[in-house]
Amino acid sequence: MAQRLWYVRNCSLFQRLTAEQLGSLEQRARIREFPRNSAIYLPSDTSDGAFLLAQGRVRICSTTPDGKQAILAFVEPGELFGELALIQMGEREERAEAATDSTVVLLPGDELRRLMETFAEVSLGVTKLIGLRRKRVERRLRSLLFRSNRDRLAHLLLELVEQYGRTSNDGVLLDIKLSHQELSSIIGATRETVTTLLGEMQLEGLLKVSRQKIIVRDLRRLAADQGTTVPKVSASSASAALSRDFQLRSLEAPDAADP
Repeated sequence: MAQRLWYVRNCSLFQRLTAEQLGSLEQRARIREFPRNSAIYLPSDTSDGAFLLAQGRVRICSTTPDGKQAILAFVEPGELFGELALIQMGEREERAEAATDSTVVLLPGDELRRLMETFAEVSLGVTKLIGLRRKRVERRLRSLLFRSNRDRLAHLLLELVEQYGRTSNDGVLLDIKLSHQELSSIIGATRETVTTLLGEMQLEGLLKVSRQKIIVRDLRRLAADQGTTVPKVSASSASAALSRDFQLRSLEAPDAADP
């Protein structure tokens, strides 16, 4: 019980709730462990709540009409997902699966909706989250429609720099491990095409590629080739910092057994 409360309290969305409100939410929250590549929910599932990622990484996926998997987003520790169920009940439209071994807190929809009705910051936070993810999906769809495979990959790399980039001796390291198959599922290309394009960019001095590790060596030129501004990079990326901070604090969470 104490562990559930700790995870909920340390989610930025709920940090301003009173002890009574936290207690009410915690009483009905449930913790589950999901091994790598296992489904957390499916498109046919009834959307009756949202989820808080405590540890690991989750990918949000959709299946194209020809049966291929498209990755829509990644979720990091401390982030909410499945939040569309809070304003649109019915069956879920996408699939969520564990990209790594993950710990997830299940939050009941009726309790979250009650908090949204009585606590403006929670409602605003959920609304902003839905809008941000919708914007990213729409941007990716436009990319699929109007850009070449190379341009789609370049724009994805720039987006990953903004979310996961951190400075290193060789350039900007993407602090997220993605296989060529996962990259291809994001940009709507084949794995072979992604492998070829990464190889070309490496030969051109834009990237340094190793197993599930990418360093952008010439960020300014990569952005210029796409006619866009250079994304900001810090010593530690915002997403990576949030993930590490939340997971490090998870080690300090109470070890009380979950009833």
